[in-house]
Amino acid sequence: MEIRQIDARYVAPTYRRNDIVLERGQGSRLYDETGKEYLDLGSGIAVNGLGMCNPAWVQAVQAQTAQLAHTSNLYYSEPCALLARALCERTGMERVFFSNSGAEANECAIKCARKYSYDRYGAGRGTVLSLRMSFHGRTIATLTATGQDAMHDGFDPLPGGFRYVPADDIEALRAENAGDVCAVICELVQGEGGVRALDPAYVRALRALCDERDWIWIADEVQTGNGRTGTLYAYQQYGVAPDVVTTAKGLGGGLPIGATMFNARTCGVLGAGAHGSTFGGNPIVCAGALAVLDQIDDGLLAQVRDKAAYIRDRLAACKGVRAISGMGLMIGIETDDASAKVRACAERGLLVLTAKDKLRLLPALNIPQADLERAMDILTEVLA
Repeated sequence: MEIRQIDARYVAPTYRRNDIVLERGQGSRLYDETGKEYLDLGSGIAVNGLGMCNPAWVQAVQAQTAQLAHTSNLYYSEPCALLARALCERTGMERVFFSNSGAEANECAIKCARKYSYDRYGAGRGTVLSLRMSFHGRTIATLTATGQDAMHDGFDPLPGGFRYVPADDIEALRAENAGDVCAVICELVQGEGGVRALDPAYVRALRALCDERDWIWIADEVQTGNGRTGTLYAYQQYGVAPDVVTTAKGLGGGLPIGATMFNARTCGVLGAGAHGSTFGGNPIVCAGALAVLDQIDDGLLAQVRDKAAYIRDRLAACKGVRAISGMGLMIGIETDDASAKVRACAERGLLVLTAKDKLRLLPALNIPQADLERAMDILTEVLA
């Protein structure tokens, strides 16, 4: 029985897989079971931010695997402590809670916001506002926080304490003044919702409103973080800082990790016993994440911005492109029949993604220029 048949028989049918069995990869090149080569502009949906099998990441993970695989959070471990310090020093945040995914990081942020409000105002002030077309995860709480009605279908009863407002509409946000709100959660670039960046004026007004009403602002940087948009985190391009930042995906370099970062306002909210994770802060995962973070320096971020400009220039001159959205190397392409174009690209040896009715590009931050140029040759041919 071949892999496709085994998968169809034994794996829960929750994914619409492409008809490709990937076996190995190096950098931005992947290979299927026949040996066919693909240029990868998806990076495991923004996970393999430094490409496949990044040498420093592999070395760090292998070394830690041979030394200490798991301890539980009843004990200290060096990789966990060093990663927390590195994240705080790079962001100005104060403390970090480690988990295993973006959804878990967002769950932690929601708990923190509600506990912050409860400690100061008591019960009845626990509603979290999120934006229409947002995506925050698939646990029952983060699914409810996701502002897409179609994703809620079939999962009733959803938990209470969530409401939705339109993106970039500060007056709609101001109108949410019933006295039951504790927080606003938003992506700076809505990824699954169409690769749409929030307006800077809106984000600054959101920050001011949260200060005025003592709401916690949670920035969901699960997909936008770790260099993806041309800065370490996307909020750093908006001139204001959140109270809580969540991230995952590209931080682990291919291993599962979530991180919830707290500022001075929120860092003392969750004390001993208030939250936990069996595998959060795992030494192997944290060692890999440290190797990733060490490589996201000013030079790499400058390359991200340059490559993003190159892609946009190529797309702007391409027939079949109606509009381009996103930020950095998180790019949405408005075109006809995006799903058909994904298949056409794959036939030519190029892997791209979709987001709603758009094509979505999430190449490795360090994709070689020659690979990027070849990928864009294929993509523009398909788009035209």
